[in-house]
Amino acid sequence: MWSPYEHHKEPLLPHHQFILRMLLHILVALSLLAVSLGIGILGYHFATGMSWLDALLNASMILGGMGPVDRIQEPLGKVFASFYALFSGMIFLVIAGVVIAPLAHRLLHRLHLDESPTE
Repeated sequence: MWSPYEHHKEPLLPHHQFILRMLLHILVALSLLAVSLGIGILGYHFATGMSWLDALLNASMILGGMGPVDRIQEPLGKVFASFYALFSGMIFLVIAGVVIAPLAHRLLHRLHLDESPTE
């Protein structure tokens, strides 16, 4: 079975390959962020009637954890804003996990390599 990470019995990934792995994970995280921001912009624009710039501002602030800027009057807009806020909280955790995963794997792999066999 294929795995993107080296097995604990394999040697630690060379530094330059680890940097490439980190860059790939950061690219994935930025892609998730861009898609999430796009969902927010479209939702705020069409559900509340905000201008594109106001929709960008509100989606960015929610996604960044700061909260909404404009007061929403439309019921559909309020429903969208509620679900987008919950989605943004979850996507923050996913993005953090994507970026931290290679670092955590490398640390755990290094600690495992340092163990002496108990045979």
